[in-house]
Amino acid sequence: MGDEAVLERQWRLPAVALRGVLFALVAVFGWASVGLADAATWCGILALAALPGVVLPRHRLLAPAGRVAEVAVVVLGTLATGGLPAWMLPYLIAPFATAAFDAAEQDEGRHARLRSWGPPALVAIAAIGLVAQTPRVPAFDRGTYATTVAAALAFGLASAVGAWWLRRSRSSDLHHSQLPYAEAAALLTQLRVVARQLPGSTLDPGGIATEIVDTAARIPGVERAAVLSAASGRRLVVLAQHADERVDWETSPQLNSLLADAWAGQKPQAGQVPLSRSTQGPVASLVIPLVAEGRTVGLVAIESDDPAAFGPEAITAAEDRTKGAALRLETALLFEDVRSMATTEERQRLAREIHDGIAQELAMLGYGIDNAMAILPPEAGEAKGELEDLRSEVTRLVTELRFSLFELRSNVDRQGGLASAIADYARTVGASAGLRVHLSLDEGGARLPASTEAELLRIAQEAITNARKHARAENLWVTCEVDPPYTRIEVTDDGQGLSGEASEGRYGLAIMSERAERIRGSLEIRPHQPHGTTVAVVLNAGTRPTRRAEPPRPGSAAWAAADRAARTEQPARRPDHGGGRGSQ
Repeated sequence: MGDEAVLERQWRLPAVALRGVLFALVAVFGWASVGLADAATWCGILALAALPGVVLPRHRLLAPAGRVAEVAVVVLGTLATGGLPAWMLPYLIAPFATAAFDAAEQDEGRHARLRSWGPPALVAIAAIGLVAQTPRVPAFDRGTYATTVAAALAFGLASAVGAWWLRRSRSSDLHHSQLPYAEAAALLTQLRVVARQLPGSTLDPGGIATEIVDTAARIPGVERAAVLSAASGRRLVVLAQHADERVDWETSPQLNSLLADAWAGQKPQAGQVPLSRSTQGPVASLVIPLVAEGRTVGLVAIESDDPAAFGPEAITAAEDRTKGAALRLETALLFEDVRSMATTEERQRLAREIHDGIAQELAMLGYGIDNAMAILPPEAGEAKGELEDLRSEVTRLVTELRFSLFELRSNVDRQGGLASAIADYARTVGASAGLRVHLSLDEGGARLPASTEAELLRIAQEAITNARKHARAENLWVTCEVDPPYTRIEVTDDGQGLSGEASEGRYGLAIMSERAERIRGSLEIRPHQPHGTTVAVVLNAGTRPTRRAEPPRPGSAAWAAADRAARTEQPARRPDHGGGRGSQ
């Protein structure tokens, strides 16, 4: 009804103007043909009949009754003044057009059906009334009278059709402009209902990808399998994999013809081109595209050490086993994308509200305290001390708000990566809080899914925030290893340990645990010797790459030696602005 009300308001002024123009035209015709007295009399009666349609155009009873009265006055006035000249007939355009415009309203119910009969009823009243009086017209004028009546009714019908089409087209335009929003609202409502009804893991891309991998791994001859999904920058991300040893899957379709052909052609591709960078020797490779309603959602990459493992039967079996999984995976990815977009937008909204609201008010409060301290008399020493304490507390709150705004606005850059985002946050917080930050970053070119990177960043932020606010630490060690699907984020401080955590700090630990569970990771919180806390989150620990040497533990002699060596080799660099492994 909102759109229809808009159309009613838009039509009201033109409808009144139409009546005014036709009324003036009829008055001039009447004055010229039947004299001033008769014209004034019938124009006055016509004005009274038109009053409900002008004042109450939306009234369900008075508006239609007014239109019937207008038609009746036109018919009676025409006959009372001799039939010819038919000076009042042009006014029929007004009630006909108004009734047709009202009947075109896209509404349902009993009143809508009654409105739809309005225009033909008015035409019938006018036609019957005018034609029935034809015998009273002189015989030599009857032909002219019939022609005049027919022309008046034809013009009235044309105006009615035009008004009906105008409203219908305008309603259709408004409807189509709102259609995307209506469809989006309906789909989101359905998604909310479905999400509440389905088990928790069924809308998790990682869980669905694991099911697909487990199914593909049961195909005879399969040694290694993985599910790859698209991400930004024309790259793929590994959602799940199956192998006895770690596999470094190729995530750039441009560098592997089987991946590129399967994605673009949406047909299985088999060959002997390795699908992973870590594969040695001859292999048989098979790529099954996951296609949902004509869209490529992901790829199932399969490898075997037997070069002849994947014949036509194996390809058919692989297609059958993965059939129907594409739609489930796409639904989960879309759900994850919608949730990520909503979360990001909400964080940005909160940041704007905090910055424009309480942050500004606290700043004004601080200025007010400064002014009060400036005008205190010298003997008000105690009051000045209280104001100084209050000013310090306001400064602390403003600092906390700045940290909160920075945390809300921090996101993983599509170009920089997860390690870069965590390092930037740790450097900024460390510099502001007086913490000495040590970074150990190891991130390759492959990337994790965007939602996983976002959750890992929030976990790292929460761990760093706990160290800053509650641990009273002096040093902060941040380790970030990203080699998908394996990832390890570790934050260690030399503060007072878990026993000194405030209640809000322990609430933060619970939040980190929930985030780790959401991305199918493991969270470990343990004491750090001789004092402090270590928070570590690990994804896919079984796929950890083989390393040349275990990195030194934070705070250990080896770490201290590496720290001193890094500062000795680069004396010109400030400790809190370095990069890579060592002290930052």
